[in-house]
Amino acid sequence: QVQLMEAGGGTVRPGGSLTLSCVVSNYSVRSNVMAWFRQPPGKEREGVATLHEIGAQIYADSVKGRFSVSRDSDKNIFYLEMRSLKPEDAAIYYCAAGPIPGFAHLSPLRYKYWGQGTQVTVSS
Repeated sequence: QVQLMEAGGGTVRPGGSLTLSCVVSNYSVRSNVMAWFRQPPGKEREGVATLHEIGAQIYADSVKGRFSVSRDSDKNIFYLEMRSLKPEDAAIYYCAAGPIPGFAHLSPLRYKYWGQGTQVTVSS
């Protein structure tokens, strides 16, 4: 059974940094596409970034230059490093895996497996 578990959320001031981790079980982060999504209060879930097997990365325009994804293949953990955080980055952040062909990389419809989410609050 594939399991994804996010951690690292919390409260940070605007301009601050936070790194989220996604511990993955029964699924290789090195051999598969991994993704981060977020869902702000009252809004739909939106794609943040993806990391592909060959290392290619895709970012939403809203986070380009501030967020970066990486993985630790030995520990099977997927990361999202967030810098220069803004109040509009506040959301529940989810990691996702198990891409389904036919959907855009940053579409939530593309992924079969999801973690339970971790809350990120950006507030002064």
